[in-house]
Amino acid sequence: MKADIYIFFDSNCHEAFAFYEKLGIGTIQDMMTNKDAPPGQEYDPARADNVMHATLKIGESTVMASDMPEGWYKKPQGYNIYLPAPTVAEAERLFAALSEGGEVQMPLEKTFWAERFGACVDRFGIPWMIGVDPRPA
Repeated sequence: MKADIYIFFDSNCHEAFAFYEKLGIGTIQDMMTNKDAPPGQEYDPARADNVMHATLKIGESTVMASDMPEGWYKKPQGYNIYLPAPTVAEAERLFAALSEGGEVQMPLEKTFWAERFGACVDRFGIPWMIGVDPRPA
């Protein structure tokens, strides 16, 4: 069995997924906006470009997402998306990009459990943890 994650955005899902794809975090598999709905499906015309459903493939994992209807969005809490970076340089690149315009919760640094570890909330409100496994002894 495999578990994937579904996250919600406040009308900026398309921008966030495009940013994650540009960073090389994953690849957008599909994205459907409200205006892509079949004829007869009602939606607020002002929200025609909001994402109804999107899928970002990250390695063997899938992150699905959508924009919440107006007034329904709540700030994410109680989870982080963890990205294991293969190198310290890659961890630093990802952490710098994800934390820019967001909030650093724990600076990326060497810890007793990891070569590097850090936590941040990106400018879209999504919480991330970046880590590099410790070097073998």
